[in-house]
Amino acid sequence: MLIQAEWLITAGSLLGLFGSGLAVMVKIHKWYLKQEEQTRQIERLQHKHTTDVGRLNQENQLIIVALSACLDGLIQLGANHSVPHAKRQLDDHLNRQAHNPE
Repeated sequence: MLIQAEWLITAGSLLGLFGSGLAVMVKIHKWYLKQEEQTRQIERLQHKHTTDVGRLNQENQLIIVALSACLDGLIQLGANHSVPHAKRQLDDHLNRQAHNPE
């Protein structure tokens, strides 16, 4: 009877060890899958960010072209106070940006 009790204790210990090892392996696998999902999410966000920045650059370019045209029109209509100064500042800024891109 004593041998059987020792055998049961040993078998239970081995079964517990196997179960613990399996639980650790499952936990590691789930962590790995979570990391892979986060990597995919980061890649999607980077792509979306790049697309959004490109779209914003196009919008800014359109706004600057429209602003320049408005200032030109005001100058042609005879607005002399700060309009020519603003137009020169805009042209100077565009010139600096064209020659010194960041």
